[in-house]
Amino acid sequence: MGSGDVNLLGIAIVSLALGLLPFLAVLTTGFLKIAIVLMIVRNALGVQQTPPNVVLYAVAIVLTVYVSAPLLTAIHHKVSEQHFDIRSVEGLTTLGREISGPLREHLSRFATPRERQFFLSATQRIWPQQARAGLSENDLVILLPAYISSELTRAFQIGFLLYLPFLVIDLVVSNILMAMGMMMVSPMLISVPLKLFLFVAVDGWSRLMHGLILSYA
Repeated sequence: MGSGDVNLLGIAIVSLALGLLPFLAVLTTGFLKIAIVLMIVRNALGVQQTPPNVVLYAVAIVLTVYVSAPLLTAIHHKVSEQHFDIRSVEGLTTLGREISGPLREHLSRFATPRERQFFLSATQRIWPQQARAGLSENDLVILLPAYISSELTRAFQIGFLLYLPFLVIDLVVSNILMAMGMMMVSPMLISVPLKLFLFVAVDGWSRLMHGLILSYA
């Protein structure tokens, strides 16, 4: 194989890696949980598209970078210790091996043991013997889906607890309007200002962001 073919293969691999990088960043960091919780809170407030999606995603990115600073620092130290030739398959393999160490440690911190055990045991049903030989709970192929499942579970648990007070306000307003015979009045006209007042009174956005950040302590 000529050098031109090697360079072409390296460029193709680099292009593929760069294309998958945003998805990996979303699925291996706190962005997944943070974005879901922010969306649930906005829906619970009943304010439709306020804040808009771009604002919520921007907030999620900022908070994700903040809580992921230790992971990013560890990866930077690993990468800066030696030179990698990303134009070759060998260089990319070595780079991936160096990055996988800090990433594996990060994922294992937040992937629950139950999820790790499930995905490890599931390989016995859906993977052939040769493919699952030597696998453990600390392999990335097990840690990544376990981390995603754990983060989704925690995100909806937090969202459910945050949704309850606003649901109570909706129910109370609806019952009061029905008791007063004002069934033609939309409950949203009354409940949305009340929910906004409650959220502002308890400094909701600050408390929400503080809680999301400390959930990665």
